[in-house]
Amino acid sequence: MIGQFASDSGKKAGEFYTPQAVSHLMTQIVFAGREHQKGMSVYDPTMGSGSLLLNAKRYSKEASTISYYGQELITSTFNLARMNMMLHGVAIENYHLSNHDTLDEDWPTTEPTDFDGVLMNPPYSLKWSADSGFLQDPRFSSYGVLAPKSKADFAFLLHGFYHLKHNGVMAIVLPHGVLFRGAAEQKIRQHLLEEGAIDTVIGLPANIFYNTSIPTTIIILKKNRTNKDVFFIDASKEFEKGKNQNNMTEDHIAKILETYQKRENIEKFAHLASFEEIVENDYNLNIPRYVDTFEEEPVVPLTDLADQLAEIDKEIGEVEARLAHMRSQLVGTTPEAQAELTAYLEKLNEI
Repeated sequence: MIGQFASDSGKKAGEFYTPQAVSHLMTQIVFAGREHQKGMSVYDPTMGSGSLLLNAKRYSKEASTISYYGQELITSTFNLARMNMMLHGVAIENYHLSNHDTLDEDWPTTEPTDFDGVLMNPPYSLKWSADSGFLQDPRFSSYGVLAPKSKADFAFLLHGFYHLKHNGVMAIVLPHGVLFRGAAEQKIRQHLLEEGAIDTVIGLPANIFYNTSIPTTIIILKKNRTNKDVFFIDASKEFEKGKNQNNMTEDHIAKILETYQKRENIEKFAHLASFEEIVENDYNLNIPRYVDTFEEEPVVPLTDLADQLAEIDKEIGEVEARLAHMRSQLVGTTPEAQAELTAYLEKLNEI
């Protein structure tokens, strides 16, 4: 019901709703190999309507034991999330929701403070205070810099990563700019890469969200990795055209998931980049640097071009002949008009 409302309402509805296809993909990645784990905890600090959190029920075999933690700034949307939890039959003791500003008011600050899964689709390139006091905040202090005031993307990412368990999995949707922008964002990205935190980068199709037509990326992060390679998947062409936006089908999701799990190179679709390769690219994670999707134009033989030119010349000659015949039929209705017409035709013949 909420999904249909978002589809019909466009940008405003998209502020609190993540399309089901994207939710399904992210949740399956976070739950991969842990479908039978009891007592899983999932966290979304920018939860909107709670739709992303609630997908956990679909992919857990122990859904009744899941604990849901979410925070939302807008009170009306927060209340929508509470209603959504109740409508989906989540026991009141199993969900813990907060109505505050995620960046300005870290939550939760009492046990539990870290979670098995973190799922996030924060507002893109939001302005935030970036006050220097945040450099002492444990969520950001180890990076030495803060996300720029004009773009809080990395502030949201670091907040979610801070609340991830050592053996947990985080999936966050962000605009592609976080993959390659410089200055403070490059330093944060470099720090994450050097500690092996960034596991996978998945490029999504454009125009699949209700609030933006720009292409987005899912970034998968982990704390317990023993290497620093990064797996890139270019899924930008995995969609079907829809009325208001593009749609990813179950087949598209299955293809991406299978590729993610195998972690093998696929021409024009996926590439496992070594840390050395990433360093050579100056910690730039722009997907086209690693997955080459360029399609060469077919080579046309010169003999074919010559034949085409000859055909064009023939058509030009036929048109000129028809024009000459039409001009020869022109007659002035008066001596003066005939004289003017004759002069005009002589001028044309000189061209």
